[in-house]
Parts: sequence; structure tokens; C-alpha cells
Amino acid sequence: MRNLKTLPKSKFSDPHRTMKGEPRAWVKYQGTKTLWFNTGTLCNIECLNCYIESSPTNDRLVYLSVEDVVPYLDELEAAGENGIEIAFTGGEPFLAPDMVDIMEAVVSRGHTVLVLTNAMKPLMRKRVQNGLKALQERYNEQMRFRVSLDHYSEDLHDVERGRGAFAAALIGLSWLAAEGFELDLAGRTVWGESEAVSRAGYAGIIERFKLGIDPADTTRLVLFPEMKGTDDPPEITNACWDILDTTPAAQMCSNSRMIVKRKGAGKTSVVACTLIPYDERFELGDTLEDSRGAVSLNHPYCATFCVLGGGSCSA
Repeated sequence: MRNLKTLPKSKFSDPHRTMKGEPRAWVKYQGTKTLWFNTGTLCNIECLNCYIESSPTNDRLVYLSVEDVVPYLDELEAAGENGIEIAFTGGEPFLAPDMVDIMEAVVSRGHTVLVLTNAMKPLMRKRVQNGLKALQERYNEQMRFRVSLDHYSEDLHDVERGRGAFAAALIGLSWLAAEGFELDLAGRTVWGESEAVSRAGYAGIIERFKLGIDPADTTRLVLFPEMKGTDDPPEITNACWDILDTTPAAQMCSNSRMIVKRKGAGKTSVVACTLIPYDERFELGDTLEDSRGAVSLNHPYCATFCVLGGGSCSA
């Protein structure tokens, strides 16, 4: 009989054991598929259920500079990891003053860029537009923009993002499409619709605004599983891999890391996941070399989004 005094007192509290005392699942690093950078948690809007609480006032993660990014590009090169997907999230990346220069530093090294954006006013500033068009002349095939459109209807999108957000996003989307940039869309599954209904709804938007996206392509129209802070998912054990017919190698933390810069820290650090930037248990060091160890699936989002939801932020 197990000694109950040695069991964790709550779910997700022990990196090695679940609350029931079972071995917790962990994920071994397999090499870099995607290196993420959080450009800062400030955003021009505040969504109803933002995964990392971005807003016009949340500066817990501060803007990145070119100087913050280049050492990690050097590390990739030294490790022989070339032609990597380098992805940017926020907050809204185009609020960061160095965003276009950072993109140029990445694509000039031969990597590809994926930028997650709401396609609203920060993107539509002339300085940003001109910078992106200049990059496009040399590196268009290495750049992709994933625009958040939480629902294909204005009413439901604006429930999440605020009144007028849908119309503003479509202005930015239309500009990107008209200029010939490569586009993806990101929606949410919170609405209780079947995937077929959702994809049909987005197909109408795609056709109407000539976005050039195949709505059946799950890498071009990404429908993310929903997560809330009040969720109470089951803990993931080693036995779950067979039960759920998935593998550790299929999880996002097997092949990606994210760079953040905390307010007041004065330096960047590496975290295990795009969705868990504040939890110190998932901070893995200052360098990519530091971060290449295994990750314990010790957070509710590990279960809700990745293992049970099958989600991945990467392309």
C-alpha cells in the first residue's frame, strides 16, 4: 500500500508524480523544429480569454531587440540547426519597435519566419508596411503571417476581441493578401461548432476577401483547442501515450522552445512552451543549450492544449 503522506497534495504540483502517485509523463527534446520569440506581452487589445493575458497594460514580458535575438541565431548555427522555423508571438509583435529588423536578421540567416498577429493598427502603420514590403522583395518565400480570426462571424469574433476588432482585422488581412504575403488563419473551437461547420464558415471569408487559403488545410487554417484558467483536466501519465494513441515526440515541447525577456530581468531566458511564460518551473536557462533537457508535463495546459487537444502553435 502506498504511503499517502508521500503523495502530492494537489494536481500538477509534483514534476515526477501525479496526485494519485503515478509516474508523470515527460517529453524528451528531439531537436529544434520551431524557435519561438515572445516579442512582449503588450498588445493593442485585450482579449476575453488570452492564453497569456496580453493587454495594453501587461508588460511582464518586455519588447525584444535585435541584440536579444541574434545570440540564439548564433546558437542554432553552431548546433548545425539550419533553415529553422523562427516564430514570433506576443502580445502583438508589430508593437515591438525592432520587429521588422528582427525579421530581417532571421531571414538573412536562411531561416523562415512565422509571425502571429491580429493584423490591426500596429501592422497597418506605414513604417511597418514599408519595412515588410522591402523584406518581401528579397525574402517573400521565407515569411508567413498567421492572423488571429477567432470566428468567421463579426459578432462572435468581437465577443473575444472587442467591438470593431473583426472589421479592423479584415483591413489588415486584405492588405497582406493584396500585397502577396503568405497567409494563414487561426481560429478557436470555443463556440461548440463541429470542425466541418467552422471550416465552411471560414471558407466564406477566405473566398470573399481572396485570402488564398485552403480551409481544409489544417496547417493553413488552424483551429486551436480552447483553454481556460478554471479548466480541471486529468494529469498525463506514462500510460496515457498508449491510451490516447499519441507519443511524446508529437508534443510541441519535443521540438520547440520560446525566448522571453522578463521585466526587470535585464536578459532573456528560455522557456519550454509558448503557453506557459510565467511559471518558473518551465524556465530552462539562458541559452538553447541549457534548455535541451526533458520537460515534465506538469501544467494543466500540457493536458488541455497539447496531449488531449492535439494542439501545436508551430506551422
